Amino acid sequence: MQRAHLYLALTIIGTILPISAFYPWVIEHGLDVKLFYADLFANRVGAYFGWDVIISAFALLAFVLIEGKRAGMTGLWRPIAACCVFGVSSGLPLFLWLRERHLAARG
Repeated sequence: MQRAHLYLALTIIGTILPISAFYPWVIEHGLDVKLFYADLFANRVGAYFGWDVIISAFALLAFVLIEGKRAGMTGLWRPIAACCVFGVSSGLPLFLWLRERHLAARG
């Protein structure tokens, strides 16, 4: 499997799986941000994963901006939006897929 295909598959999986877990919570509670953070940090295990993902998201945003500009890529808003809306598991493989396509087009 080519890297681009792998990254695209991971983008799809990394979007669908987290949303399939989050969507029922939103249906039950709405977009209650205070309750979301209370549930996320309700115990130490949740806090561990919460902080891990939050810090990973900031690292990904920096990586997308720095590496994307270095490579001369356009459309960097797409993986940034995917990260903010769906999560790191969507934004990172989307950026890697876009970068593979960009590098292949450059030759």
